[in-house]
Amino acid sequence: MYNRKTSIWQTIDWLTILLYVIMVVAGWFTICGASYEYDHAGLFDPSGRPGSQLLWIGLSVVLIFVILMLDSDFYDVFSLVIYGAMILLLIVTIFVAPDIKGSRSWLVLGPVRLQPAEFAKFATALALAKFMSRYGFKLTTPENFLGALGIILLPMLCILLQQETGSALVYLAFFLVLYREGMSGYFIMSGICAVVFFVVNMKYADVIIGPNNLGDLLVLGITQLLSIFLVQYTTRDRTAVKWIILVTLILSLVTWLASLSVEVNFMYVALVMILGTAIYLAFLSLRNRMWSYLLIGCFALGSVAFMYSVDYVFDEILEPHQQIRIKVSLGLEDDPSGAGYNVNQSKIAIGSGGLSGKGFLNGTQTKLKYVPEQDTDFIFCTVGEEQGFIGSSLVLILFGVFILRLIVLAERQKSTFSRVYGYSVASIFIFHLAINIGMVTGLTPVIGIPLPFFSYGGSALWGFTILLFIFLRLDASRKEKA
Repeated sequence: MYNRKTSIWQTIDWLTILLYVIMVVAGWFTICGASYEYDHAGLFDPSGRPGSQLLWIGLSVVLIFVILMLDSDFYDVFSLVIYGAMILLLIVTIFVAPDIKGSRSWLVLGPVRLQPAEFAKFATALALAKFMSRYGFKLTTPENFLGALGIILLPMLCILLQQETGSALVYLAFFLVLYREGMSGYFIMSGICAVVFFVVNMKYADVIIGPNNLGDLLVLGITQLLSIFLVQYTTRDRTAVKWIILVTLILSLVTWLASLSVEVNFMYVALVMILGTAIYLAFLSLRNRMWSYLLIGCFALGSVAFMYSVDYVFDEILEPHQQIRIKVSLGLEDDPSGAGYNVNQSKIAIGSGGLSGKGFLNGTQTKLKYVPEQDTDFIFCTVGEEQGFIGSSLVLILFGVFILRLIVLAERQKSTFSRVYGYSVASIFIFHLAINIGMVTGLTPVIGIPLPFFSYGGSALWGFTILLFIFLRLDASRKEKA
């Protein structure tokens, strides 16, 4: 006779569970090191953060049991219901949540605070998996692509309205899932180019050479080179490539010779090159009936439009605290006592750990509370100070093995629903890890997202736990009924 409970424990991936347990336990000890005070609450006192986190861990065990006991079909059948309920909760949060540090993203329920944005991740992953697992689904059709895009952007918009930019940006991780399922690499490349163009434009905006803005010239130059590369790579049209390169070189040479006698604004010449390239590619697209030419032309024109919109977005849309964080990250401003304080203190804490660290509960930077948010967003600096380079490396290796294991599990799924959900889980963990480590080491702007299983917080722990164990439940069902 079929025994469901026995079957679950036989087919579940125990290696992933072991990695989860190791990270949660290591995270709890790190929280102890970051928040323990010798003359106050003990490690197991629920009034202190270590004790409170231990309580959340205990409740997570109950939550895991409930998730694993539910039939795997439950998550497929009710995925859109869960998504709809979570969107409704996000909308309600905008209006009823109190203002906490400038955002309205926390629901206060007596002594407990919950952040719905953390739970919306697994709901969005379920909805996306359900949508993309429909019979005959192809992401390359416009209606399907726009539908998947809408599922991702809707919760992102709700969270942005809560003034919680960091949590909203996490949803960009789902684009990695779309790429795995057939989305054109143009979108990923365009996103990378947007980041590069933004950084270059900001970094060199104030560098003026005669009438030329160095930042704009670099963006336009990169755009023209990428356009030539894309024509060669996607169409293999050597004739088109030769003509574009020839005209570009002739215009560049004539402009340089003219600049020896008169002052020339090279930016106007670069704009003419890109506009001419786009028109030529549009002509080739109509003549050869190939959309690739037109897409490359649109990319070139879009890059120019993006270049001119950078200043407006930075000055008019971003908040002052976001502007200063970006400037500090790019080295445009030095604000060691303001926006750069957290990162500077974090670097000091990590560097002071040396090779092997100062030992558990012996971190001076953390004990003296030099690093703000050292047990939440900046928890990794505690790892660096107490465990040193060796301990930090082990944590990163642990996360690397964990993420690679998730990808392996996702690839072995027999259903599209489980595979898409699995890649959603892996993508979210990749994004959190990369951005959080980048924040504490000064490689990325501070946007305030937690390090999975390490940062203090019940909402984050529960959110990551639900996200992970739904996938493990789906994976276990592969052989459960075989």
